Amino acid sequence: MPEEELHGIRIHLDRILAARGMTLTELSARVGITVVNLSVLKNGRAKAVRFSTLSKICDALDCQPGDLITHDPDAPL
Repeated sequence: MPEEELHGIRIHLDRILAARGMTLTELSARVGITVVNLSVLKNGRAKAVRFSTLSKICDALDCQPGDLITHDPDAPL
């Protein structure tokens, strides 16, 4: 992976979904984002996320952005 693509951003969507007893399909229906796009985000393959998307996910999961996303600079992808 090229140096400029390395990052330590971690997405915790799977953990929050499990805590809420919600599936990715259910979240998709609630926020109007495809399961495929949510899966890309959940698996850490997203290169970006729109604030509007993040806001919809946080509303549906009753959480804060910091619950979904953390930064660990010592563990780049």
